[in-house]
Amino acid sequence: MIFEHRTYTVAHGQMETYLARYEKHALPLQLKHLGRLLGFFVSEIGPLNQVVHIWVYDSLADREQRRVALDADPAWTAFKEINRGTFVQQDVKILRGTRFNPTLI
Repeated sequence: MIFEHRTYTVAHGQMETYLARYEKHALPLQLKHLGRLLGFFVSEIGPLNQVVHIWVYDSLADREQRRVALDADPAWTAFKEINRGTFVQQDVKILRGTRFNPTLI
């Protein structure tokens, strides 16, 4: 099992409109294609204007297959177009849980 930790820094003043747009357009598509959303967060203290989401996959191959399916969806292409210019930075990490990780027990 792997975890994909995605951090997006949203342009100043665009957080609320981004979250509304994401919830309406992107979230249903991602849940359909990517499956297991572990959590979706916004920063409160520390670097501000950040959104973090964590997705769970069986393997890197599972992730790749699911992301290819998402990228092939015309509705996802449309979302990316209306979302253009929202982010000033994006960071993606792939994490592997330890044997004592509570999400694996």
